[in-house]
This record gives sequence, C-alpha cells and structure tokens, in this order.
Amino acid sequence: MRKYKKPELLVPASSLEVLETAVVFGADAVYIGGEAYGLRAKAKNFSLEEMARGIAFAHKRGVKVYVTANILAHNEDLEGAEAYFAQLKALRPDTPDAVIVSDPGMFLILRRVWPEAEIHISTQANSTNCLTYLFWQRQGAKRVVAARELSLREIKEIREKISPETEIESFVHGSLCISYSGRCLLSNFLTGRDANRGACTHPCRWNYSVTEESRPGEQFPVYENERGTYLFNSKDLCMVEYIPELVDAGIDSLKIEGRMKTALYVATVTRTYRRALDDYFQSEETYREHMGWYRQEIAKCTYRQYTTGFYFGKPDRNAQIYEDSTYIQEYVYLGTIEEERGAGELWPGNSQNFPAPDTALYGVEQRNKFCVGDEVEIMKPTGENIAATVRGIYTRDGEAVGSAPHSKQKLLLALSEAAARHDLLRRKA
Repeated sequence: MRKYKKPELLVPASSLEVLETAVVFGADAVYIGGEAYGLRAKAKNFSLEEMARGIAFAHKRGVKVYVTANILAHNEDLEGAEAYFAQLKALRPDTPDAVIVSDPGMFLILRRVWPEAEIHISTQANSTNCLTYLFWQRQGAKRVVAARELSLREIKEIREKISPETEIESFVHGSLCISYSGRCLLSNFLTGRDANRGACTHPCRWNYSVTEESRPGEQFPVYENERGTYLFNSKDLCMVEYIPELVDAGIDSLKIEGRMKTALYVATVTRTYRRALDDYFQSEETYREHMGWYRQEIAKCTYRQYTTGFYFGKPDRNAQIYEDSTYIQEYVYLGTIEEERGAGELWPGNSQNFPAPDTALYGVEQRNKFCVGDEVEIMKPTGENIAATVRGIYTRDGEAVGSAPHSKQKLLLALSEAAARHDLLRRKA
C-alpha cells in the first residue's frame, strides 16, 4: 500500500479556451491569472466575467480553479490589491478555490479582505526549507509551492517535518527559469520590464556577445564552450518518467508550467500526465508498460529538450542548450472543435456550397493554416489519436474555400472521421 494519496494534476490556462481544454483533457485543478497582480502580464489572462465563466465550467466537472496574485508588490499595488481580492470574493456562486500569493503584504491583505480564502504560497516566495514551510503553515497557508531548486530528497524531508494538512505543490513539467525560483532581474535591467511584476521578456533565451570598453561597436561572441553562445538557456523540465519518485516524496500537487502556452500544448501535457498518474495508481506494471506512449506523446508538444532539473541533484552543464533557443515543434495546432453539427442539422441559406445533407460539420476557430485534402490528427481526451482527411472547408456563410489561411477565422469543416466537441485538430509540422 502506498504511503501517500494520488497527487493532484494542476494545469495552467491562459484563456477560457485553454481552461476548458485543460479540464476536458484531465486536469484536477487549473491555475489562471486575472488582468492584474499575476506574473504573466503578456498572457491573455482572464477578465472577471471570463473568470466566473471558467470557474463555473470547471466546478461543474469537479475541477478546482486557483487564481494567481503572486507579484512582488510595491506600495502603489496595495490599494488596488484590496479591491481585487474583494472582487474575487464576490464571484459567487463560483469563487476561486484558492488564491496564489508570494508577497507577505499581499498575504495580509487577502487574509483581511477574504478571511476564509484558501491561500497557496507561490514558488516566488523561495520556500527551500522545512522552517519556511512551518512559518507559512502557522500563518494559515493551506499549500506551499516548492522552490524549483529543491531535490526530491529535500522535499521528502520537508514532508516529514510539516503537518499532513499542509500541502506541497511542485513543478514537474515546462520551462525553467535560470534565476533562483524565477526571481530574475535580467529583464528589468535590460529592458525595463520587471519579471517580478509580470512583464518578463525572457532575456535568458537571448544570444549574447561582449563589447570591450575601448572598442565601442565591436562585438565578440561569448562562448561557454564550442557549441554556442546561449549562456542562460535551460532545457525544459519533464518528470513524466518519474511519477513513483514524485509520489514517494509526498508531493500533493504536480504542477505544469505554461500560462502562455497554446491549447495544444496544454492538451498534450495534461493528457499524458493524467494517463501516467492513473496508470501508476492502477499498478506500477501498467505504468512501466505505457512508458513508450508517454515519451512519444510528450514529444508532440513544443519543448526545448528535457531535463529533470534539480530533482536528482544540482544540474550540470548538460541541463543547458548552447546552440539556439528555439523550440522543437513536431505538430502544429489547427484548432479545437467548438461545435458539432450532425448530418442535416445546419444548412444556412440553403447554400449549394455545403456538402450533401448526410455529412456532419464541425465548427472550429482556425489557429494555423491548413487546406482541403490535408491529413490531420483528431486528438481526443481519452488518449486516442485518429488520422483524418479534411474533405471540406466552409465559411459560416456557406462559401466553400480551398484553404484556411486567416488566423482565428470561424469555419465549418467536413472530416473523413467523426470528431466531437473539445477534440483538438493538429497536423505534423
């Protein structure tokens, strides 16, 4: 019998579309940002109205939603934060299940404005030892997110020294910050955009050279070794092959990074970790048998090679990518099935351009170009990937078109195979 319960699978969402994808593809909880006070200002983020709709969608399906307010606040932020927390509290009947903060001042404001709110302490708070966890436990925090620099051994030691009611959340997949738990000054120094207030420009991914003081305008490449000049460019974290070790460490919530990622990324990662967790808690033999599927599927989302981060000790130089900062992308996101219209259900204006009435049509919002005749893949939440051909593309006015080149165009598709609402369409890059 395992010592610890099955961990929660916690997934990011940048928009209402991505939230719905995360929920349908297997998340136990989703974390989102409002239009202020989060660390992803460049993400689409949620208005209060969208937040209410997203939380209601998730709650109807038994999924929790956490809202981030984890900036390092300045005096000018405090008054607005008080009003913001009051607005979150007022999102009834479906209020957020927890609020994620890192700043003690924001913690105090939230506790005063919304005393019954469940509070999670962000990884930005740099919680690296058991006494820090005990401190937050005594303040009334329900959960503390582990600093990314902790090993599994350290997390296990913390688990043994804190209350069983205090939860540990830890990142298991996605981009890694080169700076300590994401507290980075590079963006602020180089561009004036503060990473600790949600405006990071990701200068850790840039290509650097040196200018010598007496030779202005003359640049010299910076070589850490012969492979290139990307000094701060970490590989992405991936722990899908180490579910047993994560569970044994006593982690309560496995967190996916990516609040600026697409629905395809979220669907791919969520579905893979969902199956891995479920397989392991069915039996370790089942989990080991399906390892090839996890590896194959996780490689179908965008990524920068993979590493295990700090979980098994301090990373060496092999955790960096020196040649470039580009993502590996094997598949292209085409769109999500937003509506399913059965044969004969919709024939606007009796248009002669639509196919015969015995053909089903699927409503999508196009995200990348595709054409009639293209081979695509229907990605289902159940784990199936169904090969299909695009047999027809139609505008909402009934005009037949040969291709879909315009981003976010609303279209109706005829496919060679059956699809359903919330299925994703992708094709090989």
